[in-house]
Amino acid sequence: MRIRTLPFMAKTVLLTASITLAPMMTSNVMSQDAAAKEKTAKSDAKPNPKSIGYFLGISMGQQMAQSGIALEDFDQKSMMRGFVDGMNKKDSVLTDDQLKSTQAALTELLQARREAMVEDMKAEGVAFLAANKDKDGVKTLESGLQYKVIEAGEGESPAATDTVKVHYTGKLINGKTFDSSIQRGQPATFRVGQVIPGWQEGIQKMKVGSKWMLYIPSDLAYGANGSPGAIGPHQVLVFEVELLEIM
Repeated sequence: MRIRTLPFMAKTVLLTASITLAPMMTSNVMSQDAAAKEKTAKSDAKPNPKSIGYFLGISMGQQMAQSGIALEDFDQKSMMRGFVDGMNKKDSVLTDDQLKSTQAALTELLQARREAMVEDMKAEGVAFLAANKDKDGVKTLESGLQYKVIEAGEGESPAATDTVKVHYTGKLINGKTFDSSIQRGQPATFRVGQVIPGWQEGIQKMKVGSKWMLYIPSDLAYGANGSPGAIGPHQVLVFEVELLEIM
């Protein structure tokens, strides 16, 4: 879940005593000297062809993997030949029609693979919620949102227009953490009406001081699009949420 947090305002401290300023000035000079030496060392360094080659290779590999391409999809020797020919600005050994048909075939393969992955994610989410609703303490709301009370609070419940302060940890159903204010060591502050629907509904039912588990169906989270880099299409999200304060 993307939550925009407000940065803490730094306090300005006025230092007037010379005994305090002197060490700071010395440290600054030393830092500048160290920076100059580091700059000189960097300028003397020579490019390492092996390191550059590995950097280029791993960068390309990561991008291809993110696109859904697997090693078994292509011949590695042919790829290297194409790479070298491209770097040397040589003509392609494939005709324009062959290049276009190959690109179309790859696009079709990746699209089919993505559609299958999306369907698997959707099915896994449905199965998870179906099994989870029967677990001890879990309750299901009309919207499909499921929750479990870990600690009951005694404060007020926020409205959609309220700004709240919370601690939370968000996980996928496989247990992987994708976001956590606790790991960052700083509570999140946001207006209730500005977050995903599952959070909006759940937070408004909580009382200050309470801690709940929220099990959010994909249609109350990021839906068919997901959230780039963290949450895939149709993924069910699991949050542990502690409502600390209504601002």
